[in-house]
Amino acid sequence: MTPCRRTLLAWAGSVGLTGWAPAVQAGRQAEEPLADSVRTALAAAVADSGAPPRLDFPSLDARLAHLRWLGAMSQRLAKRKPDFDVRREFLETVWYESRRAGLDTALVLGLIEVESGFRKYAISVVGARSYMQVMPFWARLIGDGDASRLFHMQTNLRFGCVILRHYLDREKGDLFMALGRYNGSRGKAPYPTMVMAARRRWEFADSASLTPIVSPTSR
Repeated sequence: MTPCRRTLLAWAGSVGLTGWAPAVQAGRQAEEPLADSVRTALAAAVADSGAPPRLDFPSLDARLAHLRWLGAMSQRLAKRKPDFDVRREFLETVWYESRRAGLDTALVLGLIEVESGFRKYAISVVGARSYMQVMPFWARLIGDGDASRLFHMQTNLRFGCVILRHYLDREKGDLFMALGRYNGSRGKAPYPTMVMAARRRWEFADSASLTPIVSPTSR
C-alpha cells in the first residue's frame, strides 16, 4: 500500500467517526484528447431521449426496497432540499443515472455533496457547473455544444456519472485514482478521502437488494 493510500484510509476513518468533512472547492477536470471510438461511445452514453427516468423492478419486494431507500435518503436530504417533490425527483434521477452508468448510488451522492453541496446552480472558480461540477468543455466534446444545459438536473447528473464511469474504466477500476482524475487532482488523497467519507453518509442497509431494471426505452 502506498503512503498516499494509507493517508486516504486513515483520514477517511477519522472523518467518518466525526461526521465532519471540510469544505472543498471543485477542481478542474482535465480536457484530454479522446479517441474517436471513445468520443462516440461517450456521446451515445450522454444522449438524452427527453424521457424522464423510469425504473422497472423485477418484483414487489425490489420495489418496496427502493421505496425504503427513497424514504431514508429523503430524510437525510431534507435540510439541503426542503421541498419534498424537488428532493424526490432529484433522488430518483440520481438513482437512475448512477445505476445506468454502473455506479454505486451512495458514491454519486457523496461526490455531489463534496462537489456542490447539492446546489443546482453551483459554479466553481474554474467554471465547473451544477450538482456534479461538470466542466463546460464536455458539452463540446461529447454533447451538443450547449454548456448551459449542464444546469439541467438530469443532463448534469448524466454527464457526471458517464464521466466518472469513463475515468473508472481508464483507471481499470481504481476508485482512488478515478476520483482524483474527476477532480483534477489525480494521485492526491484529500479529494478521494472526502468523497469516500461522504459516501458513507449516503449508504443504506437494503442497498444490496436494490437491483432495478432500467427500461431500454427510457435511455
